[in-house]
Amino acid sequence: MATTKPAQPIRLYGAALSGHTHRVLLLLNLLELPFEMIEVDLKAGEHKRPEFLAKNPFGQVPVIEDGNTILYDSNAILVYLASKYDDGTWLPRDPLGAAGVQRWFSLATGEILRGPGFARLVTLFGAPHNHEQAKATATGLFKVLDAALRDTRFALGGAPTLADVAAYAYIACAPEGGVSLEPYPSVRAWLKRIEALPRFVPIPASKVGLLAE
Repeated sequence: MATTKPAQPIRLYGAALSGHTHRVLLLLNLLELPFEMIEVDLKAGEHKRPEFLAKNPFGQVPVIEDGNTILYDSNAILVYLASKYDDGTWLPRDPLGAAGVQRWFSLATGEILRGPGFARLVTLFGAPHNHEQAKATATGLFKVLDAALRDTRFALGGAPTLADVAAYAYIACAPEGGVSLEPYPSVRAWLKRIEALPRFVPIPASKVGLLAE
């Protein structure tokens, strides 16, 4: 729960099926922050129109408006929200905890995106990525994560942090990209623990939550 509240609802510009958007949506809910979700129609190219490019010149979702503050990049937004509205629970302030979150952020923008993220983009949206390479990256990643999560409840230990928020969506959506989670019981147990958090919200995709394939 947030220790402070914004003076007015935060505006979240995003796309419902975007894992990057879901990170921010999930944290807003976990912190119980008031917000307004504004759907950006990616298929219609709304993210490339001048009014959106004025908010993010890279033309990518998500973007938030918090009063006079406009911020893009999903992981940067997570850090902003946790730093401003939380007491250090979601973004640890000790050196090792902060470094751990950063390590998982790197995974989220690296192997997690290039593996299950790209595989899903190919199968759902026809993105021009190498599907077999993406699936191979996902398989290698999940083998490592399954071992890492075997003896811990969450990414950094006994309590959830931004590391879990950043990593969740594209891993949970892996079956949509043709990557089964069945061989990775520790990963599946970790996903279920995140889904059991109070105020958890799922990403609205057809196979998310069907973890017992």
